[in-house]
Amino acid sequence: MKIDLARMFDLIAGDPQADRAVPPTGFTARLTLFTAGAMAFLAVFAMALSLATGRLADRWSAELARTSTLRITAPVDQADAQLRSAITVLETTPGVAAARPLSADEQRALLEPWFGVGLPVEDLPIPQLIEIIEEGDGYDSIGLRARLQAEVPGAVLDDHTRWREPLVKAANRLRTLGWLAIVLIAGSTAAMITLAAQAALAANAQVIRVMRLVGARDIYIAGAFVRRFTLRALTGGAIGTVVGMIAIWLLPSTDVAGGFLTGLGFQGVGWLAPLIIPPLAAAVAFFATRAAALRMLEEQS
Repeated sequence: MKIDLARMFDLIAGDPQADRAVPPTGFTARLTLFTAGAMAFLAVFAMALSLATGRLADRWSAELARTSTLRITAPVDQADAQLRSAITVLETTPGVAAARPLSADEQRALLEPWFGVGLPVEDLPIPQLIEIIEEGDGYDSIGLRARLQAEVPGAVLDDHTRWREPLVKAANRLRTLGWLAIVLIAGSTAAMITLAAQAALAANAQVIRVMRLVGARDIYIAGAFVRRFTLRALTGGAIGTVVGMIAIWLLPSTDVAGGFLTGLGFQGVGWLAPLIIPPLAAAVAFFATRAAALRMLEEQS
């Protein structure tokens, strides 16, 4: 631990003489700050997307896996009788906790996004829907379908499997793509900082030669580049992260956005997750600059 603290102190304090090999201003400083800030900003959104789609997949999987829908399509004179028969079958089926017919208002609310407000549900030949809540390990869908076919000819059971699984799979893939985007952002950051470090080394080739003549070792010179570019990346990453978090915070609320935007962003302790981005940007800059500096110094020797 003492060695780690000493190295951290040396990285922050630096060496004024060695720092002369690295220009404190110029396009390399601006490029490093801008790259780290922009990539951190994008990483915040990629992380928010990953966490949000993860919550979405979990919610869909948990909620839809415990519910089913029974649709009854029957002539008007048989509708009430088939509804009562269906409720009787469901209430005597193991694994069914509750079965409740949807009211006209509830069915109207379901159809409003497609047909608008004030749809006269009572006057339309709309099938009667029954919400089924499962318990324990659920019910035997094959056996229930057989009973319904015999006792309620107009009933169709939908256990949501056909469209639940694709939705959950899509959400999980979006979550994976979000983390993949973060990896690509880290790689792009490393590439840009490497180019900036190489440009700084090439621009200060004469200073490096003088330092070598007075006995400076390559690892000593490289340390100046590593420190300067690591601190630049840390600063840019912190700025980009703060701006990204503010942008996420300013997104429409759940009530306003609705749909897929519901829960998009960070929740609770999830707001602490982006705080890891600046140290990661600094770590990427540290290893990228160190590798580039040692390689170029070896080529110049």
